[in-house]
Amino acid sequence: MKIFRFFILISLLYSCNIDRNAKDQNLISFSEKNYEEAFQLIDYWLDAQKDYENIPGINAMVGNEDGIVWSGAYGLANDIDTISIENTFSICSISKLFTSVAIMKLVEEKKLNLNDTIGKILPWFDLKQQFENSTAITIKSILTHSSGLPRESNHPYWTSPDFPFPTKDAVIKELKNQEMLYPSSKYYQYSNLGLTLLGYVIEEISGESFDDYIAKNIFDPLSMSYTKTYMSEKEYGDLLSVGYSSIKRDREREKVNFFNANGIAAAAGFTSNVEDLGKFATWQLQLLKSSGKKIISSETLKEMHKIHWNDKLTSVTRGLGFGVYKLNGEKFIGHSGSCPGYRSSLVLSPEIGVSYLVMINSSGINPVKYIVGIDNILKKVTKHKDSISNKFKELEGKYNHQPWGSEFYVQSWGDNLAIMEIPSENPYLTLYKKTKKDFFKRILENDDLGEELEVLRDENNVVIGFKSHQNIFHKIK
Repeated sequence: MKIFRFFILISLLYSCNIDRNAKDQNLISFSEKNYEEAFQLIDYWLDAQKDYENIPGINAMVGNEDGIVWSGAYGLANDIDTISIENTFSICSISKLFTSVAIMKLVEEKKLNLNDTIGKILPWFDLKQQFENSTAITIKSILTHSSGLPRESNHPYWTSPDFPFPTKDAVIKELKNQEMLYPSSKYYQYSNLGLTLLGYVIEEISGESFDDYIAKNIFDPLSMSYTKTYMSEKEYGDLLSVGYSSIKRDREREKVNFFNANGIAAAAGFTSNVEDLGKFATWQLQLLKSSGKKIISSETLKEMHKIHWNDKLTSVTRGLGFGVYKLNGEKFIGHSGSCPGYRSSLVLSPEIGVSYLVMINSSGINPVKYIVGIDNILKKVTKHKDSISNKFKELEGKYNHQPWGSEFYVQSWGDNLAIMEIPSENPYLTLYKKTKKDFFKRILENDDLGEELEVLRDENNVVIGFKSHQNIFHKIK
């Protein structure tokens, strides 16, 4: 019983969520506020989560219409080398955004119509239509994943250990052995096959290879020099980070065999990094204000970001190629990617004017949870741009929380001291206000003050821990 009471007392240290109340959220403004401590917190949190979740590597980015505001790289690119911001990853389904932009460019140039049927453009398309009353499969229905097409081509390319992705010819050859999953424009069904076919549409309409068209019309104008429409075997294990499996019972992750998406490239084959995807996000935020490089018009991009399919069964909302999401109560547009050994997510908010990217060279980890956490932290910053950071620098660091938890991380947060439990799926903070030298009191939900926290020092006046509820937590060197 004493242990249980002790645990309840200790839990009060981190029971105050940084996201106290939605109405108290602050707008993100990098020009007006000081985010130094916020990025310090994000940096420590991601690095710690990497260790506790045994993730090989995590790269992340925060940007706005002026470019990348902050970025971080944690862990390893392979078994030996420290990962860097320049390291590339398979971005898998984020590839669909580039394919979709290319399609809309052709639409804007009146070389294609959103209501064109796939059979009109690709006369060899012979997938079986088993629903007599189905509407036609249009370019628009494929972009919104409401076409009724099956999820995949008729090949087991997501199967380990070799991931046998088909060639374009093999995809086309197997269409006759597939049939529609649903009537068109009735249900949401995410379809890699659909976006694969749009890659073939780009080739048919433009008269160029898919790789050349994307490079010339998107990568080159945006100076995305690291991004490719394929996985480079020459760069694998060097610039291209190695992919690892989901975690096993022994807490280990295995290397995933090298693969290439081949004929599925338009849906899932690209590789990129923080720098280049940051440019892609910045271009969108600028274009929405009519200040970016065109490629497509601002009006077209806005149309792509609008909801064009709202699935009643799943509550999934889709734009034209883009997913439309609610994160922390705000509307975000973007896409996630999951390929063997890699997970990534890129989202942006036109209303807030911010973009987020998280890239992981491992399966089995959801990058969106890190984006949500980063967004939570940034929205709680109130410090003015010219204010001083790290007011309680000597207290900052990690403190032992064993055996009840792993560790506490202590950091300055404006005029207050903050404590965060590590590891944490979400970066919750408990805030303390200084009352006198080496004494703080917890700030309650209503801004009253609660229990006391005492800073402990040795004979040389060096901070060695803190005391709360009569219990001592030693600083870890």
